[in-house]
Amino acid sequence: MKTYVANNETRERNWLVVDAAGQTLGRLATQIADALRGKRKPEYTPHVDTGDFVVVVNAEKISVSGNKRQEKMYRRHSGYPGGLRERTLEEMLARRPEEVIRLAVKGMLPRNRLARKQLTKLKVYAGPEHPHVAQKPTPMEIQS
Repeated sequence: MKTYVANNETRERNWLVVDAAGQTLGRLATQIADALRGKRKPEYTPHVDTGDFVVVVNAEKISVSGNKRQEKMYRRHSGYPGGLRERTLEEMLARRPEEVIRLAVKGMLPRNRLARKQLTKLKVYAGPEHPHVAQKPTPMEIQS
């Protein structure tokens, strides 16, 4: 019996759409990361990008448990002394709600070149509209 290995010619990429309204941030991000990597498919191959494109809508309506809106901090550093900047989850949702989901999914992907390529297949939008209607995305079922 031979082991099946996917390659660029045999892979099939679909477009999936996810409605993030009312979904828990971490639980949603794990399922999106699995879809981007292709782990939901039987032909999954770790070193080949077999994942699907994922379009996330209503990113501003994401939910979190506990006091995370006030206590969860996002940090970035400019590289200069005193260049640390902090924002709470509430501030991030007010300014750039798309970035919250993108960072959550990025943290659940491996740290390598393939994962950086897979992250480009994630399209996140704050509202219910998205410009990918021509690709005919199918709704992705979210396990609760």
